[in-house]
Amino acid sequence: MSNLTPEQEEERKLAIWNAMSERRKKGVLKKMTYEKWDPFQEPKDPIDIRKDKSKRTTQQLVREFLQTRPDGVHNNAYSGGALEMALGIVNEEERIKGMFEFAVWYQELLTREGHTDD
Repeated sequence: MSNLTPEQEEERKLAIWNAMSERRKKGVLKKMTYEKWDPFQEPKDPIDIRKDKSKRTTQQLVREFLQTRPDGVHNNAYSGGALEMALGIVNEEERIKGMFEFAVWYQELLTREGHTDD
């Protein structure tokens, strides 16, 4: 698209818009205005190849984490929680960021007050 002038891009955008079904247009307008809609944007990476700051995928993070846990400590719920956290971290979700920061803060609180059993 970089070889097109802004007028040509707008012309192509309008042609794509006019070729779309009313239902699809309605779906786009639920999320944003026509002016902000960009039919030429690059697709996002599939979730299985997205990486965090350490360049690890969600699956790598969960596998490495679970390998550090003692045998028998984790069940499906435990692993599911780890997976949810890994997905949230890779996708930079605010909810997961709050949970992560709370967990770190809580660990520091327990250590500071001498509760180091678990």
